[in-house]
Amino acid sequence: MNDLSIILLRSIFFYFFLWLLFRLMGKREIGELSIVDLIVFIIIGDIAVLAIEDPDKPLLYSLLPIFAIVLIEILLSLFSLKSQKFRQVIEGKPSIVINKGKIDERVMRKQRYNFDDLLSQLREKNILHIEEVEYAILEPSGQLSVIEREDVQNDEDNVPFPLILDGVVQKESLSRMGKDSIWLKKQLKKDGYEDMSRISICTYDDGIFFVDEK
Repeated sequence: MNDLSIILLRSIFFYFFLWLLFRLMGKREIGELSIVDLIVFIIIGDIAVLAIEDPDKPLLYSLLPIFAIVLIEILLSLFSLKSQKFRQVIEGKPSIVINKGKIDERVMRKQRYNFDDLLSQLREKNILHIEEVEYAILEPSGQLSVIEREDVQNDEDNVPFPLILDGVVQKESLSRMGKDSIWLKKQLKKDGYEDMSRISICTYDDGIFFVDEK
């Protein structure tokens, strides 16, 4: 078999092989890829290209590092599901760049996110004026989530943020509501939820709690 045939067969093999691996690693839209996902995809792609371009190199030499990288990615994903803190270290956490209509320049500097970026992403959502925005949240993927002023009531309790994630109380959200974890514990206890660590997610909107237990 000549080199051209080997390259062709390896190209076909890696096409289906990588498709299968990426399916195993879970579905995500391109715009929602984290930094870790992007690094994994780039490295695996480079290894596959080298394997295709060098037909004299045994295929196993390329498959082993790919399997190792995929295994690491799967393990990191499993740990991320178990621990919010681990997930924030690996993938980062959302940053509020506009809070109650006010631009937080400190957060923007920390994320190295400039006004051109902000205005560009707002225009993508058909928002031409910053004053139309109540909250703008920069997601770990780099996408900007926007809540417009007209969609947010003036009730201070109507805060579009989770109060508990993976059993961990979100103190920042409570602080914006002017509440604390003691208040949250009392309210949940009234609804029959004794152990907050057993709650997967808890949100509060217009006086109503949504609770999902582990």
